[in-house]
Amino acid sequence: MRILFASMPADGHFNPLTGIAAHLADGGHDVRWYAGPEYGAKLDRLGMRWFAYRQATEVMASTLNTLFPERVALKGPRLISFDLDKLFVSQVEEHFQDLVDIRQEWPFDAMVCDGALYAEQLVAESLHLPVFAIGLSMVMPDAHGPPPFFGLRPSRTPVGRLHHALVRRLLSSGMNAGTTHYNQILARHGIAPIRPDGFPHEPMLRTTRVFLNGSPGLEFPGYQPLPNAEYVGPLLPARRATRPGTPLPAAVVQTSRKVVAVSQGTVDNTDPGKLIIPTIQALKDSEYMVVATTAGAHTQALRERFPDPNVVIEDFIDYDDLFPHVDVFVTSGGFGSNLAAFLHGVPVVGAGKREGKNDINARVGYNRLGIDLRSERPKPARLRRAVRTLLEDPTYAGKVADLRAELHAYDPMQTIENAILHESATTRP
Repeated sequence: MRILFASMPADGHFNPLTGIAAHLADGGHDVRWYAGPEYGAKLDRLGMRWFAYRQATEVMASTLNTLFPERVALKGPRLISFDLDKLFVSQVEEHFQDLVDIRQEWPFDAMVCDGALYAEQLVAESLHLPVFAIGLSMVMPDAHGPPPFFGLRPSRTPVGRLHHALVRRLLSSGMNAGTTHYNQILARHGIAPIRPDGFPHEPMLRTTRVFLNGSPGLEFPGYQPLPNAEYVGPLLPARRATRPGTPLPAAVVQTSRKVVAVSQGTVDNTDPGKLIIPTIQALKDSEYMVVATTAGAHTQALRERFPDPNVVIEDFIDYDDLFPHVDVFVTSGGFGSNLAAFLHGVPVVGAGKREGKNDINARVGYNRLGIDLRSERPKPARLRRAVRTLLEDPTYAGKVADLRAELHAYDPMQTIENAILHESATTRP
């Protein structure tokens, strides 16, 4: 079977698809990828043929502020509106035209994509192909949960429910420009518009199936997936597609101390003063071993600033190697890194509010999988207290252990392969 993968140019959107692509390729399917040139090197490491953007331009979250300097001053609904239009909608037509051209050269039978590649709806409804999207429950909200992007928790009172309703209205109004732009694209192809409150989830509802990365324990209690969506368990990157990491330092393996890891991820990592530096400051004279991974940003400068014997600073360490030795993970809240921690039974301290991290951290805190500091720049004292709480209160370890067992009960690769083969067979002309 010929299967085309496609993703937005961002690690958090690209990486979860690589494990599925490798599994399908290893099973004998002809798997290829449509991606921006920035991801060509990763696909080369994966050993996978890929089609580069042609008409589309690679617009990445990490370069948005450079491409659009006015974005720096935006916050809240205005920032959400700007990102929707510039990052997600602006290239939909170009992505679709590229995909049409690719299919003329290589007639793929089905497409698997990151759910935020909103050209998926055009492929499904104009090309009449089976499309399978990878998504997160928090961007496919149910009617009873809080609206996305604001780090809100479930409401228990009439006042709280009224607040959520007002936020939904505000969010819908703020997304009007992006929604209008998207509906204009759909109209040019004779496709019915999405509703005014249809972002970010409605384009995914028009696909054949949405595979939700994770399990119910990562969501607020009572969450009901939308009609074509289902949990499939943890979607992990193919190891050969990820950046090579540093071998695990002996100081981490051989220590008798509790180990605290800290990372700001691969996008918002240019200013280590947000999380890495305050975490090291909080713990450098403590009884803990601190391991900071920088994604290659300011590594040497940080080593010179913090030569302490209980501090290890590296560009990259593979989480599968690191987390078996870690007791607490301090993170800005990226979904993939949180998932890796939970799969190894590690509770987290979440400190991030942008790029949807506030929604992830809100669920972590609500479900007692860790502590949500609700801050982009937590003070060292707060970080120190949070780490000690996670180590001293057994409730967190128990909740994470339950989630770990739940995640390991899934077989995501087989579930997805079976669904693709079945749905493609029934929808093929």
